[in-house]
Amino acid sequence: MPTKSELLTTPIQHIDIKQHDVVALVDAMQHMAFTSRDLARAASIYERMLLDTECGVILCLAGSLISSGLKQVFVDLIRNKMVDAIVSTGANIVDQDFFEALGFKHWIADELYKQGTEDATLRELMIDRIYDTLIDEEELRICDDITGQIADSLEPRPHSSREFIREMGAYLEREGKTLAKGGVDSIVHAAYECDVPIFCPAFSDCSAGFGLVAHQHARQGKPMVSLDSAKDFYELTQLKIANPTTGLLMIGGGVPKNFAQDIVVAADILGMDAPMHKYAIQVTVADVRDGALSSSTLKEASSWGKVDTTFEQMVFSEATLAVPLIAGYAFHKKAHAARAGKHFARVFDPVTA
Repeated sequence: MPTKSELLTTPIQHIDIKQHDVVALVDAMQHMAFTSRDLARAASIYERMLLDTECGVILCLAGSLISSGLKQVFVDLIRNKMVDAIVSTGANIVDQDFFEALGFKHWIADELYKQGTEDATLRELMIDRIYDTLIDEEELRICDDITGQIADSLEPRPHSSREFIREMGAYLEREGKTLAKGGVDSIVHAAYECDVPIFCPAFSDCSAGFGLVAHQHARQGKPMVSLDSAKDFYELTQLKIANPTTGLLMIGGGVPKNFAQDIVVAADILGMDAPMHKYAIQVTVADVRDGALSSSTLKEASSWGKVDTTFEQMVFSEATLAVPLIAGYAFHKKAHAARAGKHFARVFDPVTA
């Protein structure tokens, strides 16, 4: 049997869109067909979204995106004011991004260990597999424990996931787990610094859930921290009300997609005249024929009053292929140059003089 150190040797490297000018490539793709043309149109919509300085851009993340090498893309979108709020699965934010911010890595699995025939060996070595990527379970337990420590430090009441994740950013700042202090950059810390709120409506479905379970188990019968998904929904809806013109850049589907789309309907229920999302892009490999939310088209969302159809585009592609091209195109076209950023986190945490 190989040792853990023998299997965890080659780290995933995060692609840097700043180093690759893809404008000519994507422009050429608009004259092709099928997914190439769809992707080129999505890139042009994202560019238009950013050029519209009234637009609040909401990034949705579902699927194993950070472990796959896309972390730096999302960090750059935050730091270059190309995204104003994030709705994500908990795994992307905690198990993968925060995990790497703590100093840990994701590793490339060799061909033998990505086929599934050696998963029993991986389990014995406490190595978890994400298709062709490996993660050290013992290090993940440390991440679990730290989320429990953060929960222990908070006022014992219901919190939105946004509040909890902001405390994760504060933890990284206090502990020197930042690029400026010799660490690595992260989505959580970049968002903390740039006033970009992050929502994980199903937050307990990740490492943070284990930390919160431990926190609540230790406080049976005493006041404790809990996560309030209704508060998440209400806070996200408040952003729509405060900034009526919005655009969605959705990677994958699931809970993040549904929450972000539904804030239009929620605002209407609250008696506010909030227009449908003006712009919408979704990158997905889900099949529309099962009727699931993850695969439902943006035109279908229009029937629910969520998304306008003038500037919408589905891109049926795996994220690691499509996202660097779409994001890189807008970045190198300098579509964000005139944007000041919405600083949406200040809606909930006003800056005091």
